[in-house]
Amino acid sequence: MLEGLAQVRTERSFSPGALIVDRHPAHRSKTVQAYLAGHADEIELHFLPSYSPELNPDEPVNADLKRSLPHTHRARDQAALAAETRRFFHRRQRQPHVVTGYFRAPHVRYILDE
Repeated sequence: MLEGLAQVRTERSFSPGALIVDRHPAHRSKTVQAYLAGHADEIELHFLPSYSPELNPDEPVNADLKRSLPHTHRARDQAALAAETRRFFHRRQRQPHVVTGYFRAPHVRYILDE
């Protein structure tokens, strides 16, 4: 989590960096809170309401991943599943129109609204 926050701080094109996150324990940990306190002028977290997966932009990505995994042969172990998942995300890196589409769904459009 801290590596991701550091990356947002250094690679962002806006100031301050703002992240919308769910209420996963990693996002609310003391370590993350201490990091944010030390970089309050650079980055801030905004938490989604509890029990609101429909507002989480990760959900369309997860649904797309599940739909794209091969149905004819399931991964036999964790390594095979990880390899299939990496292939999926490498394909999506070459398809920015698909990635943008994740944020055009009505329930997550708030991310694009200014």
